[in-house]
Amino acid sequence: MKQKRIYLDHAATTPVDPRVLRAMLPYFSEDFGNPGSIHKEGVAAKKAVEASRARIAAIMRALPDEIIFTSGGTEANNMAIRGFAMNLLRVGCAPKERHYITSAIEHPSVLDCFKALEEEGAAVSYAPVTKEGIIDLRAFERLLRPETVLVSIMYANNEIGTVQPVHEISKLLARKRKMHFFSILDTRYSIPFLHTDASQAPLYLSLDVKKLGVDMLTLDAQKIYGPKGVGLLYARKGTPLEPLFCGGKQERGLRPGTENVPGIIGLAEALVIAAAERARESARLAKLRDYGIAKIIAACPEAALNGSATERLPNNINISFPGHDSEWLVLSLDAKGIAVGARSACTSDDAAGSHVITALGKGKEFSTSSIRITLGRWTTRKDIDALADALQKITGA
Repeated sequence: MKQKRIYLDHAATTPVDPRVLRAMLPYFSEDFGNPGSIHKEGVAAKKAVEASRARIAAIMRALPDEIIFTSGGTEANNMAIRGFAMNLLRVGCAPKERHYITSAIEHPSVLDCFKALEEEGAAVSYAPVTKEGIIDLRAFERLLRPETVLVSIMYANNEIGTVQPVHEISKLLARKRKMHFFSILDTRYSIPFLHTDASQAPLYLSLDVKKLGVDMLTLDAQKIYGPKGVGLLYARKGTPLEPLFCGGKQERGLRPGTENVPGIIGLAEALVIAAAERARESARLAKLRDYGIAKIIAACPEAALNGSATERLPNNINISFPGHDSEWLVLSLDAKGIAVGARSACTSDDAAGSHVITALGKGKEFSTSSIRITLGRWTTRKDIDALADALQKITGA
């Protein structure tokens, strides 16, 4: 009899919810029109895209034309950071005249954007986090400069699940914000702008952009039981951006190419379901998470939790097992029919260990031995028991 596998890597990707799949299916073979066409099929596809945009905007308390569909979280992050930088260049702000702030624990798609901007001559500061994995607000405030143009701080960390004080950061920036004049095109911007990567947040945290106080926000459908290959960038009206690609004028002229109609339908449906089930599922998973942490540490006394025990996503457990390599642990569990993650799925082949665990002030014995266990809609206590038992056997505890 085939062994039933236990999937505990929902921060990497999620299965498509059957309800989402049902909503998407007609747009593959029945309502398959190109939204850019003016015939009946094209108009129907365009209406479906715009209806989905409106559904998403309502959940986020945004305007529909502030929602820009992308191929996923990585593209949305690049649009927010690189597209913003390209606009500054167009209005006459040279890279050496700009300062950016991000955090030491961001997703690689954010960190690599800022590394590229540094190579172009811009100044970038990396806000430290506490040993609990939360942005140090006092240290962050000290990093602000008159020439700070953009701050990018994630909403919830993809490795350790810690929830960041984005609203507090937005209030701080509101006090510091000032009008800046750029010579070309007689352009004036109130800087700094604030972007947050919220890819891990929608299942458990509010996406109310008014309350968060952000100018830009990234989402990725595959993290919320939607399809792969589609995401979005919320960009508040008036936020300066340039397109990353050349082509048509879709998505406010910022994202050329035929829209992924089935994917957009799926993203909207997944967000609607997430909003409806958020409170109940968060409460269920928080209990399961706490049970899992206690169960694993009881089975493996040398194990150490990474990040805050309370200010974290309800589905996230990140634990280090000093003396045991992360990849070896993942593969050993995989052989026993259990899927977990090690670091971000985008950096899982990095032998240097987790940059997030390192940013907590922990040594290499912790950064190279951490695994990420992320629970999902169909995770049970029985799954957690099986995981703890497998870890005890693998580590020889």
